[in-house]
Amino acid sequence: MIALQSDCLLFKLANGESVPCSAEMISFEITGNSCGLLDPEVLHHAAASVFHYFREELRRETVTIGEFALALEKVLRTLGFVIRAGGIESRPLDAGATDLGRLARESADSLELFFFPRLRNELRSQLRQSPRVVRFRGLRGCVKQLAGARRWSHRCERLQDHIVEYLRGCLTAEPEQTECALVVE
Repeated sequence: MIALQSDCLLFKLANGESVPCSAEMISFEITGNSCGLLDPEVLHHAAASVFHYFREELRRETVTIGEFALALEKVLRTLGFVIRAGGIESRPLDAGATDLGRLARESADSLELFFFPRLRNELRSQLRQSPRVVRFRGLRGCVKQLAGARRWSHRCERLQDHIVEYLRGCLTAEPEQTECALVVE
C-alpha cells in the first residue's frame, strides 16, 4: 500500500473508488442564479477549514464526498448562507450593533425599570432585518451606568449576567430568530 501524503485525504466516491486530494485540489462549480452570491474565496477558505477539521482534528484519512459536503454546508450556514436545493441565499451579517450604553443613558431616570423592555424592543428591531448576527456592544459601561457604580463590583457582575441571560431568553422566544447568533460585547 502506498503511504498517503500528510496534506491529503482520501475522498471515497459513490462507486467505492477512493481519490487522494489535498485542500488546494478541491474545486467547486457554482451554477444557477446563485453564482454571484457566494464569494469564491469564502468558499475556498470554508472548504480548507472543513478539510483541516477532518484531517487534523478528527485524524481521518478517508472521508466520503457526502460527509465533506454536509460539513461544508454546515460551515456555510454558520457564515450566513442558507443552502437549499434551489440555490444559495445570503443574509446580512448583522443589522448593526446596538449601543447598550445609549439604552442605559436613555433609561437613566428609571434605571432598570425601562431598560429591559427597551432592550427587548432593540432585539426585535434587529431581528426584523433577518441578520446572521445580533450584536450589542458597550455592556460594561451599560452595567456600571445602571448599577450607579464607578468601579466594577459583585453587583455589576450579577447585573451583567442578568442582561446576557435576558437577551438569550428573548432571542430564543422570538419566532424570527432562525439560526441567528447573539454577540454581547
